[in-house]
Amino acid sequence: MSVSVFAVDQSQVPACAMPDRFRHDVTYFATPPGVQDAPAKLPQGEYWIRRDDAARILDEGVITIVSPLDSDSRTEIEITEEQERWLEWLVKHGVQHVRIA
Repeated sequence: MSVSVFAVDQSQVPACAMPDRFRHDVTYFATPPGVQDAPAKLPQGEYWIRRDDAARILDEGVITIVSPLDSDSRTEIEITEEQERWLEWLVKHGVQHVRIA
């Protein structure tokens, strides 16, 4: 099964197809609500990914995961080919606000 990622802030951009597990994966990339330029509240199923963060993660090829139990514990995980393709889609189109459907 797959999901579609839509560019909320740019309706002319074609959707990006991703595997169903991306509903969970997207949270690794999302800017927390109200942090930096991210809106304080988004509807369910919508996420804000800062352009600078998307470009940096794409360039580095890794995401940093912080333990929910200990904020000092961090690990780097290599992005998958599917995540890389999605990040390329974000960067190419300058998308920051997405909806998963």
